[in-house]
Amino acid sequence: MCGRTACTLAPHELSRASQYRDRTGQRHRPRWKDGDADKYRPSYNKSPQSFSPVLLSNRHFNKDAPVDECVLAAMRWGLVPAWFKENDPNKMQYNTSNCRSESLLEKKSYKDPLLKGQRCVILADGFYEWRRLEKEKQPFFIYFPQSQGGQVPSQQSPQQPKCDQTLDQGESDQDDSDWAGWRLLTIAGLFDSWTPPCGGEALYTYTVITVDAAPNLQSIHDRMPAVLDGEDEVRRWLDFGEVKSLEAMKLLQPKSSLTFHPVSSLVNNSRNNSPECLQPVDPTIKKTVQPTASSKMMMSWLKTASPTKRKNPDEDTSAKGPEEKLEAEKQTKPAGTLQQWLLGTGSNKKPRT
Repeated sequence: MCGRTACTLAPHELSRASQYRDRTGQRHRPRWKDGDADKYRPSYNKSPQSFSPVLLSNRHFNKDAPVDECVLAAMRWGLVPAWFKENDPNKMQYNTSNCRSESLLEKKSYKDPLLKGQRCVILADGFYEWRRLEKEKQPFFIYFPQSQGGQVPSQQSPQQPKCDQTLDQGESDQDDSDWAGWRLLTIAGLFDSWTPPCGGEALYTYTVITVDAAPNLQSIHDRMPAVLDGEDEVRRWLDFGEVKSLEAMKLLQPKSSLTFHPVSSLVNNSRNNSPECLQPVDPTIKKTVQPTASSKMMMSWLKTASPTKRKNPDEDTSAKGPEEKLEAEKQTKPAGTLQQWLLGTGSNKKPRT
C-alpha cells in the first residue's frame, strides 16, 4: 500500500511548511541539503522511484551538527540497502517502497538503518489509496484535516505570512511568521545511503513505514502509512540521539486523525500529473462534487500564497505525441492551478503571476 503521494509545494514553500522545534522548543526553518532543492519536483502524482522531500537530522550529513538540527533532502522512493552489490540500483529484485512496522527488526534491509538511527519524515500533501470494488478500484486522496489557515488546532494562531515575498536559501532559518498554508502530511520512514561498487555519487533512498489501518480507513485498505501527528512526534522520531530505536518504534501507531475523499481514476496512471488527480468526485455518478471544508482551506492559501519560483511537476515530455505534449503543457502550470478546481471555476481562469 501507499504507492502514490502528492507534494505540490515549491522548495521554498516546503521549507516554510516544515518548520520544526528543537529539544528546547525553539522553532527553526530547515534548509535544503546542498543541491537537493534542484532534485525535487512538485507533483500531483508521485510514484516510487521519484524523488520526494524528506526531513531528517543534519547529523547524518555533518557529524558536527546538533542531532536535533533538521534539514530537507530529496531522496528517491524505494530503499536501496547500503550493502547492495549491483552497480545498477534498478536491479533490486524486491519492492522496498514500503516496509511493515511489525517486521522492521526482522529484515536486514530495514533493521540496519533503524539501528543506525537513519530515520526520516516523508513530507506530502497526502497519499492515494485504492478501495477494491467488484471489478475495479476506487482511488481516494487521504490527508490531514485542514483548519483555518492550515494550522494544527492545538497550535497557537499563526501570524499572517508575508506572501508577497520569497525566501532564498541565504536567509535566516528563523522565519518571522508561521506557515499558514496547507498542513503537510508527515510520514515516518527509514533511509539509507548506497554507493555503486564501481564508485560514484551516493544515492539516498527511503522506504515508507506502514501500520494497520485506523478504523476510519479500514473500509479503504487494511494498511496505512505510519503518520506522525504533531511536532512532538516528528521531533522524537528524528532525534535519534535522545530517542533510541525501540522507543521511537512506539510512535508507529494507526492514526484516526486523517480525512479523505474519492478522486478520479486518472491517478491510476502515474504519468497523469495534473490538479485533476486531487479533485473530489462522486464515484456513483462520475462527476466533480463540491469541495470539502479542507479543500477550501487549500484554496484559501493558494489564493494568497506567492506562486513565484514554483517548479514544474516532474514530467518528461520529450517522447510524447502532440496530444500528450498539449496535456503536459497544461500540467506544468504552477501549483496555483489547484485553486481553479477548488473554486469550481474551470480551467479558463489563469493563476496569479
